[in-house]
Amino acid sequence: MVATHNGSRRAARQMGFTLLEMMVVLVIAGLLVSLASMAMTRNPRTDLNEEAQRLALLFESAGDEAQVRARPIAWQPYDGGFRFDMHTDDGWRPLRDDLLGARRWEGGVTSVTIDYPGSDVHPSRVVFGTESIDAPVQVTLFSAAGQATIVGTGNGRYEVR
Repeated sequence: MVATHNGSRRAARQMGFTLLEMMVVLVIAGLLVSLASMAMTRNPRTDLNEEAQRLALLFESAGDEAQVRARPIAWQPYDGGFRFDMHTDDGWRPLRDDLLGARRWEGGVTSVTIDYPGSDVHPSRVVFGTESIDAPVQVTLFSAAGQATIVGTGNGRYEVR
């Protein structure tokens, strides 16, 4: 009976893990988690380009909306975000709809410049008129990762460069 008792104690000891085995498993698990988190970290340059693409699509929508409403719509950046305003009989009023409402910057945008090629004027807003043809414009978004420029050729379409 004593032999059976010692045999079961030896079998129970072999079923458990040693401290060294547990440490190895924890190190491997830690490496896998760190690799997964590095793979999930987004590239700041990609984030900036995606924000520029979103804004280019919003510009196209604002141009279409200005034509449909027969009222100019302006885009204006401000610290931390941007908004679209519509020109009314009382002046410029912020749009509050889901598509063209005020938004916070994404993609790490820190500043914006607006340029109309061939002009020395640097306006604080882009105005989308009621006609399908507008003046060509360049809007450059800056971030710590670099810059992305949205170019409008004046035909209502915008692309990121």
